[in-house]
Amino acid sequence: MPQARANGIDIEYESFGRDGDPLILVIMGLAAQLIFWPKSLCVGLAAKGFRVVRFDNRDIGKSTHLSGRTAPEPRALLAEVASGKIPDVPYTLDDMANDALGLMDALGAGRAHVVGASMGGMIAQLVAINHPGRTKSLTSIMSTTGRRDLPPGDPKALALLARGPRSLSRDDLIENGILVRHALAGAGFPETETEIRSLVERVVDRAPYDPAGVARQWAAVVAAPPRDALLKAIHCPALVLHGDRDPLFPVATAKDTAASIAGAELVVVPGMGHGVPESLVPVCLKHIGDFVTKVEARATIAG
Repeated sequence: MPQARANGIDIEYESFGRDGDPLILVIMGLAAQLIFWPKSLCVGLAAKGFRVVRFDNRDIGKSTHLSGRTAPEPRALLAEVASGKIPDVPYTLDDMANDALGLMDALGAGRAHVVGASMGGMIAQLVAINHPGRTKSLTSIMSTTGRRDLPPGDPKALALLARGPRSLSRDDLIENGILVRHALAGAGFPETETEIRSLVERVVDRAPYDPAGVARQWAAVVAAPPRDALLKAIHCPALVLHGDRDPLFPVATAKDTAASIAGAELVVVPGMGHGVPESLVPVCLKHIGDFVTKVEARATIAG
């Protein structure tokens, strides 16, 4: 896969569709490599007349890992945030939004439909907030505005994510990846054991697991101030896509996101959990594909 130099780092990315077609930039979540976006989804969106680019965020996969920077101790970081202080973290979600913008620059794209899942949804929101002239539309999937008084996720799922793998051996990384995939799944969109193991093995074998990099990403998420007030200032078309079985972000977080963006469309998918399994691809193709196609059509008429 190619790499682009953007915002001072190297970003690994993969492109689908024709270079001259309108760009859909898809941004994945915490500790998630670009292959967590199903290839069938990217190909399906490209078939609708778009160029789709998925990429590894900083500190994950084959993009630059900022190994010279250390994340704060988790409990100390949480205590600082709870006390209202602005913690010192290696980088912020705004920096990661600038990575996405830098990748757009490297691709020669003036504007893009920005699509993000989980932490990627937070980053996508910040692209729209900080760079409105570069954002054709925003799609926020299984994410949140970060408002502190929103309902928390399921304690068991959160504890599993916080625990991490027992060791960095291949077997332990695969075992942990399978456990996490099960914990985040929604009953309405099941995956076979073969599908889960195949994806997890691809992730483990594609790039070394970097717990310090994951800690730096997590610190950026925890330290990020709420975005609900900032989202009220954006005017691009917006879609909020969420599952009613999401164990990390309850549906209230999606409703808050949609309510914070003027004119946003909210789609709550029955049975969807926290992830984009292959069985969910037809739903994503319909909602995301119809949405960005509609935005492009309106722009053509207005232009």
